[in-house]
Amino acid sequence: MFEFSQMGLRLGGPSGISELMDDLGHALASGGGQIRMLGGGQPAHIPEMDVRWRQRMHEMMAHGDEMEKVLGNYDPPRGNAAFLQALAEMLRRELGWQVTAENCAVTAGGQTAFFFLFHLLAGEMADGRRKKILLPLVPEYIGYANQSVRGDLFQAHLPRIEHTGPNEFKYRIDFDTLVVGDDIAAICVSRPTNPTGNVLTDDEIFRLTELAAEKGIPLIIDNAYGAPFPNIIFTETKPVWNQNMILTLSLSKLGLPGTRTGIVVAHPQLVAAIANMSAIVGLANPGIGQAIVLPMLQSGEILRLSNDVVRPFYIEKSRLARHWVREVFASRFDYHVHRSEGALFLWLWFPGLPITSRELYVRLKNRGVLIISGDYFFFGLDGNVDWRHRNECLRMTFTMPENVVHEGIQVIAEEVERAWREKDG
Repeated sequence: MFEFSQMGLRLGGPSGISELMDDLGHALASGGGQIRMLGGGQPAHIPEMDVRWRQRMHEMMAHGDEMEKVLGNYDPPRGNAAFLQALAEMLRRELGWQVTAENCAVTAGGQTAFFFLFHLLAGEMADGRRKKILLPLVPEYIGYANQSVRGDLFQAHLPRIEHTGPNEFKYRIDFDTLVVGDDIAAICVSRPTNPTGNVLTDDEIFRLTELAAEKGIPLIIDNAYGAPFPNIIFTETKPVWNQNMILTLSLSKLGLPGTRTGIVVAHPQLVAAIANMSAIVGLANPGIGQAIVLPMLQSGEILRLSNDVVRPFYIEKSRLARHWVREVFASRFDYHVHRSEGALFLWLWFPGLPITSRELYVRLKNRGVLIISGDYFFFGLDGNVDWRHRNECLRMTFTMPENVVHEGIQVIAEEVERAWREKDG
């Protein structure tokens, strides 16, 4: 009926992230007991955090006309001035970063931040050249994959696989073969990595920083799960930032995904451009999340909650999920789990899997278990790269209630085992 533009076809067509969010939205909306939602990035409802959000809403409603102003007034496109000031002061105070409010901008969620960043830095340049974003380690976040409005936007690099224990492995950046060409506009990583729970080491981050500096390009770090908040990191790391780096933060994984509050910490020139894009695309950004956490930034409570509530909660969630995987998968078939170092997921690898992970996704969905096929996360690779590994992996979340996670793992085991039985006749 309608003829779409090239941009419309790219952004309006099917994608891994739209499939993920569609599954997630329907599963959460239906609330059906037959759906085990193990595929999305929905954070858990942590009781102590939910109580704190409710308290903050009551405080705002009881404090003069604060709630009316939050709901009824536009903020500037760059974000609420008090929020940006409190954020910069917290980063200086707690991490020693040389930032001011001019280094900070708010976007309507982290996904929007990356759409802006990628198109500011890469694509067709003013002189006609085309530049790309380098992903030095795949698998990488599914939400980046379809953001380009014209042509391929990414150049990805295969990792080294290091076996770190029985049925455990870890992806590492292969610096021996990593090349940063003149057509690279920026280097981008997530830390912790979505989908694998990998945390790039401080040394890996330092080497990427050096490579970026040598080329005069920025290093982008997607810090949606990282330090200082929500600090869903299970290893010791040092948060770093300088004027040649772009750091994104989010309120989602603290437990406020519905507020759609993303944060960019970067050079003032880039921050100003982000604000202009926000004004053009959406006039202003949601203010409710900023208002909720403002006093928590000012007092440092946001760090206490991240360190003492959010982080331990997910450490235990990860431990339980890995225990059930070992218990249910053991002796039935070959499997490996990526070392769980942060974020909300387990990354499962079934070497030699007789069916593709996409077929496994369909079989599991038919049984009421929603996961994400691993192949979606291996984008940006040369079309000639044929790596079977990318079709042998899947991502599952461990944020859902314990019975849902446990039952989902059991169904995954049954379907993987069935695939092997069919192959063996």
